[in-house]
Amino acid sequence: MPPPTGEPKRRRLLSLPAVCPCEGIAPAPLLASLLALAADLASRGAGDAAGAFPVLRRGARQAARIAGLLLAFLEEIHDAAPSPAAASAVLALTELHVALQKLRFLLTDCARRGARLWVLVNAGLAASELRVVLGSVAAAMDALPKGVLDASLEAGELARLVSEQAWRVPVRPDAGDERAARTVRSILEQFKSGVSPDAEDARRVLEHIGVRTWSECSEEIAFLEDELRTRTDGAGDDSSSCSDAVLINSLIAFLVYCRIVLFDHIDVASPKPDAAARAAARCPDWIRPDALQCPITLDLMIDPVTVSTGQTYDRASITRWMKAGCRTCPVTGERLRTVDVVPNAALRGIIERLLLSNGVSLPDAGAGSSGHRHGALGDAPAALFGRAATGAARLAVAYIVAQISTGSTADRRRATCEARKLCKHSGFYRGCLVDANAVPWLLCLLSSTDASVQENAVASLLNLSKHPRGREALFEAGGVGLVVDVINVGARAEARQNAAAVLFYLSSDAEHAEEIGRIPESIPTLVQLIRDGAHRGRKNAMVSLYGLLQCASNHGKAVAAGAVAALAALLSGDRDRDGGDIGGDAVALLARLAEHPAGAQAVLARPGLVARVVELLAASASRSGKDHCVALLVSLCRHFGEKVVAQLGRMPGLMASLYTLVADGSPQTCKRARALLNMIHRHYEMGDQPPAAPAPAPASEAGERVVRVL
Repeated sequence: MPPPTGEPKRRRLLSLPAVCPCEGIAPAPLLASLLALAADLASRGAGDAAGAFPVLRRGARQAARIAGLLLAFLEEIHDAAPSPAAASAVLALTELHVALQKLRFLLTDCARRGARLWVLVNAGLAASELRVVLGSVAAAMDALPKGVLDASLEAGELARLVSEQAWRVPVRPDAGDERAARTVRSILEQFKSGVSPDAEDARRVLEHIGVRTWSECSEEIAFLEDELRTRTDGAGDDSSSCSDAVLINSLIAFLVYCRIVLFDHIDVASPKPDAAARAAARCPDWIRPDALQCPITLDLMIDPVTVSTGQTYDRASITRWMKAGCRTCPVTGERLRTVDVVPNAALRGIIERLLLSNGVSLPDAGAGSSGHRHGALGDAPAALFGRAATGAARLAVAYIVAQISTGSTADRRRATCEARKLCKHSGFYRGCLVDANAVPWLLCLLSSTDASVQENAVASLLNLSKHPRGREALFEAGGVGLVVDVINVGARAEARQNAAAVLFYLSSDAEHAEEIGRIPESIPTLVQLIRDGAHRGRKNAMVSLYGLLQCASNHGKAVAAGAVAALAALLSGDRDRDGGDIGGDAVALLARLAEHPAGAQAVLARPGLVARVVELLAASASRSGKDHCVALLVSLCRHFGEKVVAQLGRMPGLMASLYTLVADGSPQTCKRARALLNMIHRHYEMGDQPPAAPAPAPASEAGERVVRVL
């Protein structure tokens, strides 16, 4: 049996599954379960709980009142002796149990935080489902045998009252619900025409469903994104699912527009202090947040999964990697034996505790599978977009750009925060922001004296640089120098780290890499960040510098800026304590530098660096790390010949590592290791001393393969 590939799908809102009690259930536990269900339902109509229904208020209160009557009836027959044992009584109570389960699901959905707008536009469906469920309750009461109803005088009267009210209660959407739903439909029609709706109309809709703050609006958006994933995953060409997806996307865009236009204050809900303290206490103090980032995207993993090599990635990232045709592990370079992944529940629990300790809730698993984790509106297929969603998104983006260009510092702080949030995972919003000419205005804010404005602007530019038109717009506006300045003098470490990552995306094109290299401070600034930055800053700087090195003219500039010395320092034990795989990244960059004579000369001139690379070759557990080590050594031999070959031949442990790689390494590593072995053997065949040879283990299959290869 293949390993599990994920958690069970979440129940769709307003779908009412129920578990029928087993056929041979005894009356006593069935009655006890009914009492618990009825008590739960009755409590939802009392006191503050009655105000938890922003939609279908009257119908929900009537259902709770009927549940209260039913609870009194069940208590009456429970107190009677003996318990109802007739088969017909058990059958009727079983049907009643199923109906109460569905009623509990329905009332839960109607009161669910985050689902208010979706319930509003589906108020007719919710009322219809409530009418059917109450009919099932009445039918089950009518099916009870006379012996149960005669348990007491009160029992008979209560049963009759429950049946009559369940049959006759009028269940329909409230007048306010219908009015608010019509307003939503009217606003969506205006979005289709590119017309901004009256802000008061939108505000009245949100007031009706109880959405009064920025965070509550964000909660509604998060729910709809999750509902969209639930409905589209595995839906195929189902027309009803596509129709629902178009509507949900339109509602998401409506809420995004409202959040941006209506709310002047960004509030972030935080947990109670004692809850946060407990969450922090449960989180191990040896866990580094950086270690919880996906190795592919460097974003916090939302749905961590483990592949066949034992490495863990975010589900969305590794899924995109595999769909692109890659069948190797991104970290180790090993070939994946299977595309199946296993959820890493332990790591997800650690991430959740860390987030809770900082007042942030973890999205449902599976959010990342379509992006976020991640911006369902932007990652949905084009067919799932409607004119309303597109129009609302463009109007929202236009408002953001206007606030960035002409607003006060507070307006800019809020607008850049919204831009950062929208384009983090949404390619659609990235395109909208680029089309709205947001890039030049964001570049202007890089020199802002407000640290939050600067940080949000840099993060927004980082996300926009992932878009091809965004990269072009950034170059056309002459923004590379401004980004480099932020790496140097950014107000916060996160701004400097994100600015370094911007250069990585900009350097994806060889012509752009050459243009960036022409800026005098660009490469020295990245080297400085490698030398003095935090873990994430170093990684971002290294990948950016690696991209710049695809241009030959940048190699000499990197060497002159001291890149080799900075990378060598990362390979020493005292500088690699926070690094994890940062040593492997440093070796990869050194191997890239050593491809040119100036870089190879700088590596050889660094005391102890070659010996350290040989040590890493023997100690590294990563196949890609070993490959980079061998590539570096081969480049040194190619540029400096016999001098380096002789030095390598005298290093203890190198020959054994090379023989092992010839036998068990990847094809590319095997080829390089064989070439290096041949160079060392030829050198010592012409000299006086034999090369250092490994002492193979007895009956070693790997040794036999080495002999055959050589």
